[in-house]
Amino acid sequence: MQQALEIWQKPAASVVYMLAGWTQWADAGSISSELPDYLIQKTDAVKIGHIRPEGFYLFQAPGTHHYLRPVVKLEGGYRQFMETKQNDFFYAEVGGKGLVIFKGEEPHMDVDRYADAFFDAVEAFGVRRVVMVGGVFGATPYDKDRQVSCVYSLPRMKAELEKYAVTFSDYEGGVTICTYLAHRAERRGIEVVVFYAFVPAYDFSESSPFNQSIRLDTDHRAWWELMRRVNYMFDLGLSLSDLHNRSDELTAQMKARLDDLARTAPQLRVREYMAKVAEQFVENPFMPLDDVWERELGDLFQQSDE
Repeated sequence: MQQALEIWQKPAASVVYMLAGWTQWADAGSISSELPDYLIQKTDAVKIGHIRPEGFYLFQAPGTHHYLRPVVKLEGGYRQFMETKQNDFFYAEVGGKGLVIFKGEEPHMDVDRYADAFFDAVEAFGVRRVVMVGGVFGATPYDKDRQVSCVYSLPRMKAELEKYAVTFSDYEGGVTICTYLAHRAERRGIEVVVFYAFVPAYDFSESSPFNQSIRLDTDHRAWWELMRRVNYMFDLGLSLSDLHNRSDELTAQMKARLDDLARTAPQLRVREYMAKVAEQFVENPFMPLDDVWERELGDLFQQSDE
């Protein structure tokens, strides 16, 4: 079988980190599938390699018809476009550090060979640590800091990760691609951190015979809060003001949406439902010491100007 990994450029920086995401099962809030795209565009990252798709994806499964099949575009009987699965590595230099950004599609099969190709790239690029991101839906307040669950590859990493305002997952069930790769990373002594953000999703069906639910398909607040952790961990100095603004806009939009639903469908008891969600929630904000000092100094300068 053809070599899975192809690399045509290696990072020039002496310190290199990686952020990775996939089109995958644990993709609530489009965190895993779209946050890498955000970073690629923001940093003007260039493609430096990929994992070839051959042998990792099903063409079809009984009863699914065209669900798994590649999409083709024909004109006059000739192929103009044929979709292929993309697993690409991009590179940018940010704050004097090298940043590899991986955007992939969860494999259907031969995941061990896929993992070997992924970590061969990690080692070839000289990556010190990989952060993988994902999202899961849950009944969590839309206007509060997102809960972040953490998985890691090496036991010695836990003490450091405690300062990132995370809970350490006790989940038991079907594995995600990120957690599986964290498991595989330990064999090679590679540092992998997986951050899963909980994305707001509300089910009001208990108060109504109709299936009524709301969820955030793209959660920019979760993006912002995960990127704050990544920014701090990698010491990138990356401005996240645009994500912060999108986060504020999202909060305002969600409030308006819930207010409208409470007014037009009082039988759903939206306000009572949201009050219960807030009551059961314990906020755990990520406030690194650098941010605390910046906030305190900002307040002092503002008072001085006044």
